[in-house]
Amino acid sequence: MKLYFTRHGKTEWNQDRRFQGMEGDSPLLKESYIEIEQLGMHLKDISFEKIYSSPLSRTRKTAEGIKNELKVKPEIVFSDHLRELGLGDLEGQKIELGKKLYPTQMRAMRDSPSEYDPSPFNGETFEEMLERSVPFVREKIAEATEGPLLFVSHGMTLGGIIQTLVGTPLKDLRKDGGLANNSLSVIDYTEGVFTLELWDDVSFLDK
Repeated sequence: MKLYFTRHGKTEWNQDRRFQGMEGDSPLLKESYIEIEQLGMHLKDISFEKIYSSPLSRTRKTAEGIKNELKVKPEIVFSDHLRELGLGDLEGQKIELGKKLYPTQMRAMRDSPSEYDPSPFNGETFEEMLERSVPFVREKIAEATEGPLLFVSHGMTLGGIIQTLVGTPLKDLRKDGGLANNSLSVIDYTEGVFTLELWDDVSFLDK
């Protein structure tokens, strides 16, 4: 079974370098709709069994835009399990301010998930995010007949899900860096083994 993962299109807060977690949300940029269409065209011949998406506006519109381009149009199922890592009091704040106020936490978020402690700003740990997201993905894989499946979510959450499925330990979840907006990653799932086939591909987008 093939599992496809894509991050939502770029938003106004992404452009403005603001924290955008499980509660914060902002509109997609106009150019993001063009990239979503390009991604949908890239996937148009794949007959997805289902699309699973975070319910936030930026992911919802990304999932719907992809579906519009597909020849076979599957059901989109929205789930809170796929929301972004919760950033608590930092939601909507400038990233540079977060780095100034919480330098240790921000470095750990980027490079050392096992050492990340978001309690000073009432955020969610990587462990908590993985505990809600990874079992959900595994459950949907078990429910599928033969796939393929498409998951539309967020940078931190998707990166954590993908790396965890292929066996990467918590401390190394960020070893390959982050995921670009509208990027595509693919895992092959065969006889209980998850194999990463594609990571953070944006070759189909016009730059």
